[in-house]
Amino acid sequence: MRLLSISTGKVLPLFASHHPNYSTVASAIEKKSISNIVSPAPIEITRLGVVGDEQADPSVHGGIEKAIYVYPMEHYAFWNELLSHETKKSVNLPLGALGENFTIEGLLENEIFVGDQMYIGTLQFTVVKLREPCFKFNAKMKYKGAAKAMLQSGFSGWYLRVNQTGVLAAGAEITVLPGQRLTSIADQNQALFNRGNQKNLWD
Repeated sequence: MRLLSISTGKVLPLFASHHPNYSTVASAIEKKSISNIVSPAPIEITRLGVVGDEQADPSVHGGIEKAIYVYPMEHYAFWNELLSHETKKSVNLPLGALGENFTIEGLLENEIFVGDQMYIGTLQFTVVKLREPCFKFNAKMKYKGAAKAMLQSGFSGWYLRVNQTGVLAAGAEITVLPGQRLTSIADQNQALFNRGNQKNLWD
């Protein structure tokens, strides 16, 4: 298990053509890799996340409890295939394209639990909860079914709290110290998707 990329984004206008009430919204979902395997630059990590990263709406993104958004590289093939099919164009998403701060490999949603400790390099993090996609994710992916597809597939990623601050670079190894292991990220994902079905959010 290792960290493949660290990404950040600035708050910018996001074209939201699929939303009935907005033409554009403010969002920092457009992330760019600033440290990767080819160029593993050291990046400062604070209690509020990656230095230089921004959030448009702190009520739902960022802060102590959602400081870092993690996404597994293994899911990129799913998104490339889905978006290529939906847009009728060849899609090859760059790392950070799902809005994540950390792109990782070797660890998936059914293997990580709320309360687990993740050690990445010399830094320590706590797994807090899954990512709950909204209409901004649909806008970013230019596909109105993207949020539903994220939850239906189970490929949600998860948020981390930063316990040990410091410097990280891509390529750092990841280890996991299990917590009580009562609820996995996959469990949370399934429960959220089921609630959405009950409220007809996906129709």
